[in-house]
Amino acid sequence: MSACVPAGATESAHTERAHPPHSPPHGRGPRFRVAGADLSAAVAVFLIALPLSLGIALATGAPLQAGLVAAAVGGLVTGRLGGSPLQVSGPAAGLTVVTADLIHQYGWRVTCAVTVLAGLVQLGLSCLRVARGALAVSPAIVHGMLAGIGVTIAVAQAHIVLGGEPQSSVPDNLQALPAQLARLDPAALAVSVLTLAALLLWPRLPGRAGRVLRRVPAALVAVAGATAVAAAAGLVLPVVDLPSWRSHALAGLPEGPVLGLSAAVLTTALVCSVQSLLGAVAVDKLASARPGAGHVVRSDLDRELLGQGAANVVSGALGGLPVAGVAVRSTANVHAGAVSRNSTMIHGLLVVAATLLLVPLLELIPLASLATLVMAVGLRMVSLHHIRTVTRHREVLVYAVTALGVICLGVLEGVVLGIAVAVGVALHRLTRTRITHEEEGGVHHVHVRGQLTFLAVPRLSRALHLVPQGADAVVALDGSFMDHAAYETLQDWQGTHTARGGTVEITGRRTGVRIAEPGDLASGHAPGGEPGTHGDCRCRPWTAWRNHQCDRPSPAPDAEPLPDEASGSVATDPRTGPEPDAPVRGRTPGGIQLVRGLSTFQRRTAPLVRRELARLAREGQRPSQLFLTCADSRVVTSMITSSGPGDLFVVRNVGNLVPPPGAESGDDSVAAAIEYAVDVLAVRSITVCGHSGCGAMQALLDSRPASPAATPLARWLRHGGPSLERLRDTGAPAPRLAGRAPADDVEQLCLTNVVQQLEHLRAHESVARALKEGRLELHGVYFHVGEAQAYLLAEQEEDRVFDRVRDVDLAV
Repeated sequence: MSACVPAGATESAHTERAHPPHSPPHGRGPRFRVAGADLSAAVAVFLIALPLSLGIALATGAPLQAGLVAAAVGGLVTGRLGGSPLQVSGPAAGLTVVTADLIHQYGWRVTCAVTVLAGLVQLGLSCLRVARGALAVSPAIVHGMLAGIGVTIAVAQAHIVLGGEPQSSVPDNLQALPAQLARLDPAALAVSVLTLAALLLWPRLPGRAGRVLRRVPAALVAVAGATAVAAAAGLVLPVVDLPSWRSHALAGLPEGPVLGLSAAVLTTALVCSVQSLLGAVAVDKLASARPGAGHVVRSDLDRELLGQGAANVVSGALGGLPVAGVAVRSTANVHAGAVSRNSTMIHGLLVVAATLLLVPLLELIPLASLATLVMAVGLRMVSLHHIRTVTRHREVLVYAVTALGVICLGVLEGVVLGIAVAVGVALHRLTRTRITHEEEGGVHHVHVRGQLTFLAVPRLSRALHLVPQGADAVVALDGSFMDHAAYETLQDWQGTHTARGGTVEITGRRTGVRIAEPGDLASGHAPGGEPGTHGDCRCRPWTAWRNHQCDRPSPAPDAEPLPDEASGSVATDPRTGPEPDAPVRGRTPGGIQLVRGLSTFQRRTAPLVRRELARLAREGQRPSQLFLTCADSRVVTSMITSSGPGDLFVVRNVGNLVPPPGAESGDDSVAAAIEYAVDVLAVRSITVCGHSGCGAMQALLDSRPASPAATPLARWLRHGGPSLERLRDTGAPAPRLAGRAPADDVEQLCLTNVVQQLEHLRAHESVARALKEGRLELHGVYFHVGEAQAYLLAEQEEDRVFDRVRDVDLAV
């Protein structure tokens, strides 16, 4: 099994040992340490896992010990070998229907053998490194599968809640439900209602006492409370029966039709794998969103699949249920503050201890209470949020077909139906293209809505030939894809039409920019006939500005105004501004660029952002970050942070300096912005962003002691003196850039300056207070202009390292 470990597993494990989050530096010898956060998180997860494991075993019809075995194995084996340290594995509600069908058809011992074989399939898939392929499954299929399983669980458990026995399928359970209502057991119903009330009301306890009490999981409170009431009232109810471990059934040789067993193995492996891998991705997002999370290493999905496969092999061999990543327990683990895989493993040890020591207490739990707990879990699997999401993305048909298929036919059949419908919907969208032709003011408009493929070429050709020879035409492409056949048809028609005296402009209506392929741009002409565009240009929003090399050359700053610029005039519309190429009387070249930029904004950008800006004007600004960076013209904050109006409260100055508070060195402008952002706007984070090639840092290195008659710039740069002293301090650890040393003294000072300004920030009273209250985070960023690469400051064992920001590193 060790030969199949994915390539990233060893490196990931080494990284985790070398830099465990929130742990002190290594001592002289390796020693096992458990963080307090991991221990408290393990207890919280254990208190949730214990009743849920028993309830899921009850719902499948398996021996109740099987749920405890799966919980312990999931915690210990997957926790140690898996690639998602914070995900908790165990018996999952999503596997209930699959396991129940297996037990009904083949019996318990064969079901255990199927679990072992499914684990072996997962191990093989991990060796093939295909784990990320599971993420290609449409979310609508996954959500529909879980919803169908949830409905199946809820309908089956309703019979136990009412004091009866469930049937083998959803139609049979629904058919038997009226008769069950006629002979319901009042005692079982009372315990079930009490359990459900506790599940619903416990998370909503008000006040300070409620916040303290809510730390105890609602599932534990509901089951324990119902058990205590049933015991005190002397109610006669079916309760948990844990047979002696000596009679515990282990896996047997698989017996039955080969085709049926193969389908069962593949179904179990599929559901376990998809649920676990999607859960690992979700856990990454939860961990990244935690306050003070810092740099979060994403899960190694191939290693996670290996851990899940090993756990299923062990669980099935020991007579346990199939194992998969569990959303409820994983969420509780992250929210409880777990920082490593130790929490998952300790939770598994606690399950083992409870299995051995708490049997007398566990055998007091009424089955109706466990059934109510599992029924609530099943109903929560039908998520209204998921339904709204798939409806918004027009995939509700895929969701509904998958859910109904799982309910009526089974999990594998429902998933296959969902995949078939998803493929059909995708093909329908690809082939559904609307092409219209209309004339407005002598200009012929051909509008293409949808993807332009070879299937739409005949309709496109007919629409284009409706444009008379020599007429002005605009072709608007409202789609994201155009294949080679459609492109050649469009280009051939364009060449013929322009040769006969007509004009053609090809645009994307949503973006308002001309559409072209690299071949056209490289020749200097866009399809619409626009000359002077560089082939490698991908910076359309900035082409109006003189320093952009893709634009046509602008006049030199000292050049004489062009004749039409010196003598012409322009009529300005207050809404749209002047036309970009219109002459403007008396304007300098810089003024012309400004007017052109404003005009481009009014015509292209303003219509797209007007509604959002109107909302911000009504509601006021609510930025989430204070972004303090240099005044350098190459640092575009909205570009490097992918932010928009209302997102950032930006402060820019020469050298991204934060003067420390004090009468001697303080600076009211920066301090006022910090106080306003923290105390009035209540920003949640402050970022200090330095950049490569900073002129202020170069000036600091070249500076001499300032005289009383120093210039304003020299007086301002004195605030950077502590950064220079820090750079020259040979005893202080020097910041590193993605594991390498800085390229030169300027880059080293740029990195050191970011670290120093973060310390200055902490000295401000408003910042210190917000940090102490846990409502503010500080971040350091270094932007390398030449590489167009952002680096995020991460403090690891007293070393300050600026790590490269990539999609694979951060779960956004």
